[in-house]
Amino acid sequence: MPGYGTAFSRGLILGAGAALLYAAARESMAPPRPRAGEDERAPAERALANPNRLIDWDLATRVAVRTAGRTPSLHPGARAQIEADYAAMLREIEGPIAAYVGNDLSLANTVVEVLDRPGWIRANMLNFRYLLQPVEDFYAESLAESRLGPPLGFQSAARMMLSSQVGVLVGYLSRRVLGQYDVALLAEQPVTGGKLFFVEPNLRQVEHTLNVPPDELRRWIALHEATHAHEFELYPWVRPYLNASLRQYLKLLIEDMRGRDTGENTLLLLVNRFVANLRHGHNVLNALMSPQQRELMSRLQALMSLAEGYSNHVMNHVGKELLPNFDLIHQRVEHRQRDRSPVEQLFLKITGLSLKMEQYRQGERFVDFVVRERGIAFANRAWRSAQDLPTEAEIRDPERWIGRMEAA
Repeated sequence: MPGYGTAFSRGLILGAGAALLYAAARESMAPPRPRAGEDERAPAERALANPNRLIDWDLATRVAVRTAGRTPSLHPGARAQIEADYAAMLREIEGPIAAYVGNDLSLANTVVEVLDRPGWIRANMLNFRYLLQPVEDFYAESLAESRLGPPLGFQSAARMMLSSQVGVLVGYLSRRVLGQYDVALLAEQPVTGGKLFFVEPNLRQVEHTLNVPPDELRRWIALHEATHAHEFELYPWVRPYLNASLRQYLKLLIEDMRGRDTGENTLLLLVNRFVANLRHGHNVLNALMSPQQRELMSRLQALMSLAEGYSNHVMNHVGKELLPNFDLIHQRVEHRQRDRSPVEQLFLKITGLSLKMEQYRQGERFVDFVVRERGIAFANRAWRSAQDLPTEAEIRDPERWIGRMEAA
């Protein structure tokens, strides 16, 4: 679903939080603590106080599962049957998608996984670990090089705070996500294809709460996620471009954490930047970033806005032809996304997810406008190369992108 299926952008927010926590730890250096071999505490206690970790992933997972709430577990036999049903569904919708977008892509070999909330949490925690591993590695290396560490109590509190932040965010998302195309960003092994996740307890909950036809709801979600497969598998430059951009962003983040070898107080540098950027009109998320980080983040956001907007456009256009109750499903699911309590709205604003979802809506408006004015084949030009991607400014003003493409 738009706004919930992309783990990497949320990880970047957490990366900025990791930078602040590291900076605070770095400016609170104390005399060396006993080495691991000299520590006589119990193994569990030593693991809790491990100074080489910014995030306790076991704690983050436990917090996420608690945040997710209880849902009926899936029986292995039932799960296998449901996965077979989804695989058959993909084979049925690949033709209509290909006919509309003008590109053929077989979905017969696409891996389909039906997950419950804990299963989705574990899969995405793995994504977070890959994403934030460079930050964790740098933290461990810097401590080893300096032979100094922040106070143990501060480290434990900081690690618990960041781990809980990750857990609450992923747990919340696990309650909302219906489907996800997992592109396995920054994975250890080369990736040639993604996976399609369907969170069956959430789909059943929406099906009953909104009183919509079960099969049509699942086809509607499958149309969106299968279109992501077209974006990432038909255009092989997209995944390496995304990975390279993420690595560059993390490199810039680590430079901030290092203080750029100037001896500056890193925490003070980030706080001053935050205040100055807020005064210049940047939002809370961008205010933590340097100009280079904001430029790179802008390119990443533009790509993700396009990806979500393009998938929404295809889902809606093809869905109108395939689903007799399309209008009913669209209306009720859209209402579900807007109908949030004040507490949930505050949570979305604090975490930056509300901004992400608005950017995805802008992406859908961009694709709708381009297709209406020039057709789907013209809109497909956005996927030809990184140079053809719309900028964030062009996402907001699609006529500028159309003009640039026609001039080129």
